[in-house]
Amino acid sequence: MTAPSTYGLSTQARNLQWLLTDLVEEVPGVNSVAVVSSDGLLLLSSDPVAGAAEPADRPGPRGPRGASADLATIVSGLGSLTTGAAALMETGAVKQTMVAMEHGSVFVMAISDGSLLGVHANPDCDMSVVAYHMALFVGRAGHVLTPEVRSELRQSMENTP
Repeated sequence: MTAPSTYGLSTQARNLQWLLTDLVEEVPGVNSVAVVSSDGLLLLSSDPVAGAAEPADRPGPRGPRGASADLATIVSGLGSLTTGAAALMETGAVKQTMVAMEHGSVFVMAISDGSLLGVHANPDCDMSVVAYHMALFVGRAGHVLTPEVRSELRQSMENTP
């Protein structure tokens, strides 16, 4: 996986990108990861930079380029749907959502600032390991995603070729 460039980013933004890269590379079965702001904008992505080659030895299926942008859309939609469902059922805030499909899974976890972490994984992934590592990411990222860092990340995603 080749992450978007961290050149010119603040230490907090670079640390978040490092945490995201670590999640993708260290957790077996994870295909792509996206962090989406509360208003649905992609903040962080595991997508390779356009034109960069993905490692041929990366195990498991690879999604098309732009898969994290699609994942961000799905994460935002699932977040909105489950938040609405929780409000109708008067059950409080949604902490996490998991959708298991025949050929993969999607996990969504709330970050304290209203942002969402989304993961697309293989069907044979260990769901408890994926959820554990997502919780670690959320715990580490929640206090760092200040309005300034969100704005910086948003701008860096818009400037990525």
